[in-house]
Amino acid sequence: MICIIDYGVGNLFSLKSSLAHLGLEAKVSGADAADIRAADRLILPGVGAFGDAMAKLEATGLVPVIKEEAAQKPLLGICLGMQLLFEKSCEYGEHDGLGFVPGQVCPLAPDLGDKSLKVPQIGWNAVHILRDDPLFKYVRDGEYFYYVHSYYGKNCAANTLAVSDYSLPVTGVVKAGKVYGTQFHPEKSGDAGLRLLKAFSEL
Repeated sequence: MICIIDYGVGNLFSLKSSLAHLGLEAKVSGADAADIRAADRLILPGVGAFGDAMAKLEATGLVPVIKEEAAQKPLLGICLGMQLLFEKSCEYGEHDGLGFVPGQVCPLAPDLGDKSLKVPQIGWNAVHILRDDPLFKYVRDGEYFYYVHSYYGKNCAANTLAVSDYSLPVTGVVKAGKVYGTQFHPEKSGDAGLRLLKAFSEL
């Protein structure tokens, strides 16, 4: 069973629908830790601002449980959920993250090589695989995935599995132990996204 961690941030419906389409058993977590402990795999979704999301996640009291369980079973952070995996973010001040992935979450706009590009990056972009991994079992290099973000993971080369070009290499997929993160939304990325979620379900 895959548990989608619900902490009041993120579109859980489209994610649950994608997993159901693949025939996978998925459950949205309740307020206690039982669902997270019972699951074979965990997904941490998220949209919005880092600081608010981290505060809501901490308010659930589930952070120690997530850290404990992620040492034993695969976890996938999606979009803001991926950013929360990092040590810290400088979005509207400095905030500590979950600390799975060394590095920081920084604003995209100042680092763009082409200042005419819009921020947030919204839309489809090719994902270039830097390191092969079982997560890419059903995905080919250069396939397109759907992004919506204004911040990105930085100083994390050792943990980066894939990038997308947006006049700089945008961190697309990270990994630390059993913990994975995608900056793009697999649940909004059509067939390629479904194939990536299928591979995650087999890790």
